[in-house]
Amino acid sequence: MLTKKLIDFMGLRNRRIAAALSIFFIIASLILIVVRGLNLGIDFTGGTVMEVAYPSSKAPDEVRQLLAKNGYQGIVQNFGSSRDIMIRLTPKKGENNESPEARAALSEKMTAILKSETPNVEVKRVDFVGPQVGDELREQGGLAFLVTLGGIMLYVAFRFEYRFAVAAIASLLHDAVVTVGFFALTQLEFDLSVLAAVLAILGYSINDTIVIFDRERENFRKLRTETVTNVLNISINETLVRTIMTSFATLIVVVAIYVFGSDATRNFSLALIVGIISGVYSTIYIASSMLITMGISKESLIPPERKDEELDAMP
Repeated sequence: MLTKKLIDFMGLRNRRIAAALSIFFIIASLILIVVRGLNLGIDFTGGTVMEVAYPSSKAPDEVRQLLAKNGYQGIVQNFGSSRDIMIRLTPKKGENNESPEARAALSEKMTAILKSETPNVEVKRVDFVGPQVGDELREQGGLAFLVTLGGIMLYVAFRFEYRFAVAAIASLLHDAVVTVGFFALTQLEFDLSVLAAVLAILGYSINDTIVIFDRERENFRKLRTETVTNVLNISINETLVRTIMTSFATLIVVVAIYVFGSDATRNFSLALIVGIISGVYSTIYIASSMLITMGISKESLIPPERKDEELDAMP
């Protein structure tokens, strides 16, 4: 059944190379996360968000330099148009913005700093995120990630077999760790939108994995004379076009958002780009490869054939 037209994804040499690459990326990502850490946004650390409108186009670097002269650091970016600026300030050491009075004073101070350079600048919105809220969001984000993984594992174990569930979770953890490691490497801001992208990657990746698992289960029952490696290879090749076309179509949209979208959606779309590429790789080389490693067999999925005596006894 296995012919030259099929790509030998599950060949021993290819599986070893893929395993080495996967281990390298996971270890490198974990080291980056621990050593460099994440550049957490104010959603997690607390801080101030301001939206201001200038009468004409304004470069974010000019606003950033103005704030730095006055001792404030943060993220400054355009949103909506070149006239609109979003400012995300991290709190100063020793500066307490918990009380309404302190927040009002900070808002007036920031407005005065901006108006000192451009008197007719318009402050549209000022929001504050306290450090306690940031801690709560961080905990809830981690909990959402764990609940998502647990739900997926239970679903896959119930629908297929426990080895499929373990393989699927290993594949998803690879995608999540590599994506977060990328943000640790680049030190791009990691905020709630990026966390949402990581959770979306889990859903996207498991969907592709389930499609391949379905074909593998079906082929295990049809191709009873083939080896496990051949059955997995045939299944992956049969679903390869679907995997590539679906991922390519999604990437076109996400890349368009990254290139033509605003700065507010750039990190979100970049996380999806990394996650989608990683998901295609892990679905093929981690999820299916782990089934072989864990000793999946045709007997695990093929219902036992009925004996002649049992067939004769049926009405």
